[in-house]
Amino acid sequence: MGLMTAPENVINEINAIVGPKGVLAGADAEPLLHELRGWWPGRAGLVVAPASVDEVARIVRACAQAGVAITPQGGNTGLVGGQTPQNGEILISMRRMRTVRDASAEGMTLTVDAGVTLAEAQEAAVRIDRLFPLSIGSEGTCQIGGVISTNAGGVNVLRYGNMRELVLGLEVVLPDGEIWNGLKSLRKDNTGYDLKHLFIGGEGTLGVVTGASLKLFPRPRERVTVFAALSSPEKALSLLSRAQVASGGNVTSFELMSRFSLGLVYKHIPGARDPLTEEYPWYALIEFSSGREGALRGEAEAILGEAFEAGEILDAAIAENEAQANAFWHLRHVISIAMRPEGAQAKYDVSVPVASVPAFLKDAGAAVERAAPGARIIAFGHMGDGNIHYDVLQPEGGDRAQFDAAEGRIEEAVYDMIDRHRGSISAEHGVGLARRDDIARRKQPAEIAMMRAVKAALDPKGIMNPGKMI
Repeated sequence: MGLMTAPENVINEINAIVGPKGVLAGADAEPLLHELRGWWPGRAGLVVAPASVDEVARIVRACAQAGVAITPQGGNTGLVGGQTPQNGEILISMRRMRTVRDASAEGMTLTVDAGVTLAEAQEAAVRIDRLFPLSIGSEGTCQIGGVISTNAGGVNVLRYGNMRELVLGLEVVLPDGEIWNGLKSLRKDNTGYDLKHLFIGGEGTLGVVTGASLKLFPRPRERVTVFAALSSPEKALSLLSRAQVASGGNVTSFELMSRFSLGLVYKHIPGARDPLTEEYPWYALIEFSSGREGALRGEAEAILGEAFEAGEILDAAIAENEAQANAFWHLRHVISIAMRPEGAQAKYDVSVPVASVPAFLKDAGAAVERAAPGARIIAFGHMGDGNIHYDVLQPEGGDRAQFDAAEGRIEEAVYDMIDRHRGSISAEHGVGLARRDDIARRKQPAEIAMMRAVKAALDPKGIMNPGKMI
């Protein structure tokens, strides 16, 4: 059946379900209709914030019966438009579902509502002296349901994995309004298809995540943060391998940054300071962490000494305190902000095998130069897991309209190099609206067919987040 915007009787039914506190309008609703960059203006028939899984189920059931489309939304921090209603859908915000249901120090688990922010989940773990390791720039705003639905990554994937590796169980409202209670805290359950993985990274196209059971870890007792200078990405790869092996797996993060990337930070970000006295072509920001105090600093210094002797690093600074460590990380986190004054940009979220990162950077750089001579490349990100944020800026002093006209050629050039190195065109940002047509062209036909079959089986009326992903 064709989808429809909500008729008055359905709107009245939903209003009765959530009550006055659950209906958002005017200035309360407007920010939820637009994603951060303003690329996809939204339009919703109604914006509601249910307070319980039962209310979510009743809303979905009413919509399913009437053939009315739904867009679930977490903290509205996504970068691909997956959370934005386009055609008058019912927007379900999870902002009122904020309960930490259970926290077990002994079981190393945390069970939360989907509307709990990532920062709140981290704090709940700290209160029982445990760690929830997912860390991304929007953690104060993004919500657990959203980071599950987008399979968020971040800076600690190297050691702890992305969100998919951190979820033990889910509670989900299915497209017919039925509640699937899969909130198990089991580390092993070999009884058939692991259904939670359909919803992790599913971008709300198969159901509404309302709760989650998450893995916790021991809290680190010591951290060492290093800012190292390198001559090339090849040297970074060697350093990464050395650090992982020699530290016994204590490398938490390994971020790669080009000099051009950091040069824009020093140019445009007030107060940003170079930790080193000379300029170098590339840099690695490395964080080591350990559950024991006292030994890590010496281990890190020994690793850096060996790397220097092997020609893998040219210089390095070790943070002497938390403030200095935060200053190192600040340089990494503001690169995207520092690009903005430089004109038009084409942005890509690239993933290739870790060992292929240097070759990809070389091949993609040559391909972009052929597609748009003089374009400037910002390459930085999570080298430890093969995820590079690959941004192309218009030539310095160049014509913006001319660059915009070349963007299609640039995209094809970058995507072709990703394919050559058996990578992914979306490492951690997802598909949403931004990459929906791209994956239809780039994925194997069998993959697209399987995705469509799953969608048709679970959501035969197509009411869940229509137009997104597939």
